[in-house]
Amino acid sequence: MNETAYAKINLALHVRRRRDDGYHELETVFAFVDAGDRLSVVPAQRDELHTVGEFGGVLTDPSGNIVAQALAALPRPGGLAITLEKNLPVAAGLGGGSADAGAVFRMVEQRHGLPADWPLRAARLGADVPACVHSVTAIGRGTGTDLQPVVSDLVGTPVLLVNPRVPLATGPVFKGWDGIDRGALPNGSVRDIALTGRNDLEAPALALCPQIGAVLDYLRGTAAWLVRMSGSGATCFALFETAAERDAAQAGLPPEWWSLGGALR
Repeated sequence: MNETAYAKINLALHVRRRRDDGYHELETVFAFVDAGDRLSVVPAQRDELHTVGEFGGVLTDPSGNIVAQALAALPRPGGLAITLEKNLPVAAGLGGGSADAGAVFRMVEQRHGLPADWPLRAARLGADVPACVHSVTAIGRGTGTDLQPVVSDLVGTPVLLVNPRVPLATGPVFKGWDGIDRGALPNGSVRDIALTGRNDLEAPALALCPQIGAVLDYLRGTAAWLVRMSGSGATCFALFETAAERDAAQAGLPPEWWSLGGALR
C-alpha cells in the first residue's frame, strides 16, 4: 500500500490569545497540496520504520518519529513496515510530520478501520494531526484540533511552496507573538477568507528568520494572486490562476531554495 502525506498550508492563521496551559487559541484555514512525502507499507511481524528521501537523514531517531508514534497509537493485529520518503523539509510550517502521521491513520483505516476515539488519539500526537488525517480543507479552532470541514472553491488552484532551507521551530515563533488579538477569521468562501485573512505568526517568524522576507518579496513579484507564509514558517506559498504562471515563478527561483509545485486538493 502506498500513500501520499499531503503538504499542509494555512491559508489564514489568526492567533487570538495565549491559554493558561501554554497553548494558543487560534483560528485557521487548513488546505492541502496534492504532493508531499510518500509512505509505503507492507505487513510485518512488528512495526518498523525506514526513512529515505532528500530530508530523510534529518530524522535521526526513527523510534521517536511521529510515524512510529502514530503506529503505536493505533491498535491492530500484526505489524506494519513503513518506508517514509521524506520530500518535505522539516520544521517548515507544512505540517510534514503531522501529514506523515495522518497518512498512517489513513493506511490503518483502509486495512483495519480506526477506533472511535481516533480524533483524540490524533490530537495527542500534535495539533495539526487531526486535520491531516483526511487532508481536506477545514477551519480549525481551539489549538487547531476543533475542525469544521468546508467546501472549498479553491480545489485545483495551482500552488507553489518555497522554503529558504532554514528550519524554524514552532515554539519560539509562537513565543514571539505580540499578544494582540487582531480579530476573528472573516466570513465568506474559502477564497474570500484567504484574501482577507492574515497570518499572525509572520512577524515573529520574520524576526527569527529574515530569509522569509526574501521569499515573500520574490513571490510577490510574480503573477500570484495570493502570497503568504504558512503556519509558523519558514515555508511560504503562492496561489496562481494558471499552472503556467506557477511554473514560470518556480523556474525563476534561486537554486538554493527548496520548492514544490502542485495544486490544492
